[in-house]
Amino acid sequence: MQKNATYTSLVAVGDSFTEGMSDLLPDGSYRGWADLLAARMAARTPGFRYANLAVRGKLIGQIVDEQVAVAAAMRPDVITLVGGLNDTLRPKCDMERVKGLLTEAVERLAPACERLVLMRSPGRQGPVLERFRPRMEELFDCVDGLAARHGAVVVDLYGAPSLSDPRAWDVDRLHLTPDGHRRVAEAVWQSLGHDAEDTEWRVAPPATLPPGWSARRVADVRFARQYLLPWIGRRLTGRSSGDGRPPKRPELLPFEGPVG
Repeated sequence: MQKNATYTSLVAVGDSFTEGMSDLLPDGSYRGWADLLAARMAARTPGFRYANLAVRGKLIGQIVDEQVAVAAAMRPDVITLVGGLNDTLRPKCDMERVKGLLTEAVERLAPACERLVLMRSPGRQGPVLERFRPRMEELFDCVDGLAARHGAVVVDLYGAPSLSDPRAWDVDRLHLTPDGHRRVAEAVWQSLGHDAEDTEWRVAPPATLPPGWSARRVADVRFARQYLLPWIGRRLTGRSSGDGRPPKRPELLPFEGPVG
């Protein structure tokens, strides 16, 4: 890959991870790693354009149906695609279908851009990851194979100690903190051949004393009430947090000024 290549446009495709939850800005909107990456790229390239089609809660089939054709038609220099993880976290998941849809997405997006970026998504330590780890790793094996066949870049976040550390995750235990998003932006930046701004993005923060038993139980109750039970309710009723929600940057337009 060319070192410090100049890219003039970026389109981000995916779900809540790429939309930017839980990197909350003062105005109530979300920033996230894709916005941070776009800001860096725009600082190097006058007239740089950016679109973010990602919407929270989307399954890989919805990403293919709603975002892939739009992104391909924009013909940007760089497309990032992260999807399928929401599917793996469902109680019932047809992994062959998921992999087939991901393959379709890559086959349609790769010819439409100069550089396609795929990811092995980060995984938080804990029982949820352990339960779904086989599905996630099957998905990531598919990502690796697709990248090899289509010349895509794979950003390995799954193997980064900094992003498996619970402190990199928000209180909902599903989305990264602002520092987590910053580290992802750095990882993609370096994977695109740019000089590192943070050579230690993979390194977890220094160890701290874990919270006591009482504090952990209070956090568990809060998590269950505010996040887990609503999530289960949406699964049981077939609803999604992204139902009816448009992308935050649906058009490929000039990206102006700093983010946040």
